Amino acid sequence: MSIFGKIMSAIFGTKADAAPAGEGTAAGSGGSSTAATVDVAPILDAAVKAKGEKLAWRTSIVDLMKALDIDSSFTARKELAKELGYTGDSNDSASMNIWLHKQVMTKLAANGGKLPEDLK
Repeated sequence: MSIFGKIMSAIFGTKADAAPAGEGTAAGSGGSSTAATVDVAPILDAAVKAKGEKLAWRTSIVDLMKALDIDSSFTARKELAKELGYTGDSNDSASMNIWLHKQVMTKLAANGGKLPEDLK
């Protein structure tokens, strides 16, 4: 499964498990979107709370990945950048991380994720 697919599965799969039957399907394959809107913030906030660490998922791709128990190493982030079509210098981790966070938020929204206003 792709790294973005793992992110989608972690977020949409969590919601799908709690959703009543017939309210949409999870994006577990990483390629399909849900029929129902998934409120992303409470899911990620709960994941952060469960980790017991101070993770700033709203601004950091590394913290977002850590909250979801997804490898957040530089190598994994470079792979995610490749998946999402990053054309910048992948050795400039700061620029790449900012771009990755924006792209992940955009793609979550495009696949049925409801984001807080400050993340749109």
